[in-house]
Amino acid sequence: MNIRLYNAQILTMERNRPVFRGEVWVKDGRIISILDCEEESFSADSVKTEHRKADCGQKGNQKAEESVRRMQIPESGWDLALDCEGDLLMPGFKDAHTHSAMTFLRSYADDVPLQQWLNTKIFPLEAKLSREDIYHLTRLAVLEYLTSGITSIFEMYLSPDAAAEACIDTGMRCVLTSGLNNFTSSIEQTETEYLKWNSENELIRYRLGFHSEYTCSRELLEALAKLAAKYHAPVYTHLAETAEEVEGCKKRYGMTPAVFLDSLGIFAYGGGGYHCVHMSEQDMDIFHRRGMYVVTNPASNLKLASGIAPVAEYVDRGIPVAVGTDGPASNNCLDMFREMFLVSGLSKVREKDAASLDAAEVLYMATVNGAGAMGLSQADILAAGRQADLILIDLHQPNMRPVHNIPKNLVYSGSKANVRMTMINGRILYRDGNYNVGESREEIYERCDEIVKRIVYA
Repeated sequence: MNIRLYNAQILTMERNRPVFRGEVWVKDGRIISILDCEEESFSADSVKTEHRKADCGQKGNQKAEESVRRMQIPESGWDLALDCEGDLLMPGFKDAHTHSAMTFLRSYADDVPLQQWLNTKIFPLEAKLSREDIYHLTRLAVLEYLTSGITSIFEMYLSPDAAAEACIDTGMRCVLTSGLNNFTSSIEQTETEYLKWNSENELIRYRLGFHSEYTCSRELLEALAKLAAKYHAPVYTHLAETAEEVEGCKKRYGMTPAVFLDSLGIFAYGGGGYHCVHMSEQDMDIFHRRGMYVVTNPASNLKLASGIAPVAEYVDRGIPVAVGTDGPASNNCLDMFREMFLVSGLSKVREKDAASLDAAEVLYMATVNGAGAMGLSQADILAAGRQADLILIDLHQPNMRPVHNIPKNLVYSGSKANVRMTMINGRILYRDGNYNVGESREEIYERCDEIVKRIVYA
């Protein structure tokens, strides 16, 4: 499908490139051209044509016309030509830690500490979920991701196949990671999923992972280290989320979780940790040396009283940080705008320094670094050749005015209400309150309500 998005402000998320006025052209799921209307002339990849001169004030030329023919883009009669009305086009947010099907426990298991929350509220009810339940509950989460401008999720949950199928059917880009532990999944199943979902569908990828040190035996972790070595693959896990978790690992092995896992070879090919609230100097050295990502989840950590991650220190040490919402039972809102504000605000409080973490850096974490953590190198920025995973942000609402600094506005005053459109793989899945996910939202709500009644209230 040929799509022309014109009359837009554009934020590519390339380092040091300011917002500019222009157009984005999309074909077959890829960005084929980005036009900067503020330049005197366009590059070979930024094509202009005579019929567009009212938008950019530029006249066509022979070179541009040759480029149009080469890319087989019509000079008129686009499949869709969307006037962005001066609003902002930018890369979609990458939610780098999710448990999507936990939608069924939103606002049910609240106001208790993490271990009590897991053992008395979460695990017993999760044990009742079927594969079909997980499929439908994930679809509910996708609706919320789209309204928040999220174009990729890093998903760890039971029945990864069900989550993958839900994402394929709705059009959501998803990177799966195993929740391997002593009670569910196995090394054999993890390897099967790794091979299947890294080749079967362009929307789905898979990275090795496990739930946590405290839910896995040493033998299981050693087997996973061998699997990582076999495929030279990075590994991801919940890590140093609570002080209790860290102390428990020290009692078992005499080391912090990061040091212990690295001693087994788990992180020999990199990877990352979700939460990383209680990290030692040695832990941080391992992350830096291995090129690992920290995925911070501030709302979940606040709600479960787990603590405040030292995000500014990670940045100072050159450790890349991505942002995740965690699941809708521990957050409870799948909202990247709230997460971004909390990342910056909590850092300022923790460091007692209002300049500890700039909003532009936080926005980079929520987009480019998230793509890096998930291995989505083709979905990180807006550029010719990249995947067309982008969002349109309404700049005409009161919370975005006046427009002094768009990136800072996004982090400090932006909200879901500003998301006008979410496009994934060149397909518009959400636009101005309407969904294009293969099923009405009312049908999705009805199915999920039936699951909740059967599992939670039976």
